[in-house]
Amino acid sequence: MLSLFRKLMPREDRFFDYFEQHSRTVVGAAEALQQVLAGGPDMDKHCDRIVALEDQADDITREVLLAVRRSFITPFDRGDIKDLIQSMDDAIDMMHKTVKTIRLYEQTSFEPGMREMGDVVVKAAHLIAEAIPLLDKVGVHAGRLSAITEEVTRVEGRSDELHDQGLKNLFTQYGKTDPMAYIIGSEIYGELEKVVDRFEDVANEISGIVIENV
Repeated sequence: MLSLFRKLMPREDRFFDYFEQHSRTVVGAAEALQQVLAGGPDMDKHCDRIVALEDQADDITREVLLAVRRSFITPFDRGDIKDLIQSMDDAIDMMHKTVKTIRLYEQTSFEPGMREMGDVVVKAAHLIAEAIPLLDKVGVHAGRLSAITEEVTRVEGRSDELHDQGLKNLFTQYGKTDPMAYIIGSEIYGELEKVVDRFEDVANEISGIVIENV
């Protein structure tokens, strides 16, 4: 009876607008991070863009959490809504943290593996941005959503490979001659890997929503 009642009641669909707004900030931050890792004279501008987008994402996250408390009928489980938006926010927070590390150590050039990890971050962000609008009709789009989450998992696996190979290359190049360069490089690699890990967390949340609502 309760499930029938919920189906008859109008849903609060502004959540999907919030999700899409947040996904756009995440994509923008990912593309800015990619540009940061390319180096060059505009690095500070791209770093500032990530900081600004992270602030926007925080505002959207707060709006979602408020809406969860105020809404009578939500499009899917309230806990899933909270977990989804917070996992998305964790991804852009991790990008912000990466930029803070880059600025702290005054890095202006980056290893090829780091630049490739930046490409992986952008790919993961675009996959999530594709998935988010499909949640509005999760039953119709279940197949595509499952395919996207599987692809994010593969992307995360590629990130792990780049991280491990990057650390090996750093050690070979700097391990005995410049330990500080190795330490800084390994920290940046580690944070880039965590960015992609956070995207896998988002994919896992999406997968859970599909399973529970199909």
